[in-house]
Amino acid sequence: MISSRTPTPFADGTAVPRRLSDAVHAAASRLAQAGVPTPDVDAELLAAHAWGTTRGALQAGMIRGDELPSPQAAALERLVDRRAAREPLQHITGLAPFRHLTLRIGPGAFVPRPETEMVAQLAIDALRAAPTARPVAVDLCTGSGAIALALATEVPTAQVYGVEKSVEAYIWARENLAVTRADNARFVFADLADTPAELDGTVDVVVSNPPYVPDDAIPRDPEVRFFDPPAALYGGRDGLDVVRALSRTALRLLRPGGALVIEHGEWQGPAVRELLAADGWRASATHPDLTMRERATTAFRA
Repeated sequence: MISSRTPTPFADGTAVPRRLSDAVHAAASRLAQAGVPTPDVDAELLAAHAWGTTRGALQAGMIRGDELPSPQAAALERLVDRRAAREPLQHITGLAPFRHLTLRIGPGAFVPRPETEMVAQLAIDALRAAPTARPVAVDLCTGSGAIALALATEVPTAQVYGVEKSVEAYIWARENLAVTRADNARFVFADLADTPAELDGTVDVVVSNPPYVPDDAIPRDPEVRFFDPPAALYGGRDGLDVVRALSRTALRLLRPGGALVIEHGEWQGPAVRELLAADGWRASATHPDLTMRERATTAFRA
C-alpha cells in the first residue's frame, strides 16, 4: 500500500500521483512538453519498466485503478527525467524490439529502427529462395546483431555471420547472441573489408544497414544526434563511402547469382543503383518501406 506522506514531485514540480493511471498520464504530459514523438507509448513503457511488468499488465492495472507504490513512483520519476532529456527509450529500458526479437541495447550500438525490419525481410526472402538446403548469409556492419539474428532465427537452416568493427557494438551483438541462443549465428570482430576470406564465393545473401548519412546532414532528432554512435551514422560527403566498400566486399563474398540487400536514405536509391551498376551488379531495384519511402536496394552478383 501507498504511504500517506506527500508524493515526491517530478523535477519540474509536478507531484507524482498515487494512482497508476494518473502517474502514467502525468508522465506522458511531461514527455509531450519535452517534444518526445510518442509520449503516451513511452510513458506506459517507462511505467511498466519501473513497475517490473509488461505494458499489457500495466494497462490492465490502469483500468482496474491500481495504485503505484512509492518506490516505483520514484523510479518512474527518474526514468521520465531521462526520457525528457531525449535519451533513447531503448537505452533507458535496455531493450529494443526487432521483428519477433527483443534485443539488448545501450550506448555504443545503433538503436534498431522499424524500417530496418523490411530490410531484414528482403534478406530473409532471398535466403529462403537460395538454391541450397544450407544457405549462408553475411550481415555487414551488424551493430547489435539485429538483422543477423533475425535471419538466423527465421531461417534456421541458414548459417549467418555478422561482421562488426566497433568494440561496443560487438559486445552488444555477442550479448544478444547469448540471449537468443541462435546456434547457427556467429559474430566476427572485423572491418567489413576484412570479412574472413574462407567465405569468398560461398555466400548466398549479403545484407547491410551501413552508415549512410552525409557528413554535413546532422540528424534532427536528439535521440539520433546525441546518442547513436557517429560511426554508425555518417558515411562521408555523400553518405555512400561505406556502401562503396560494401559493394566490393559483397562481390568477393557472394556466389554467382547471390543477392545483396542494402538499407539507405530515402533519397539515395538512384545513386546506390548507379554505384552498383558501375561495379557490375545486375537487376538492381529499390524498394519502399511501409511508409512508401525508398529505403532499400537489392541487386544480384553476375
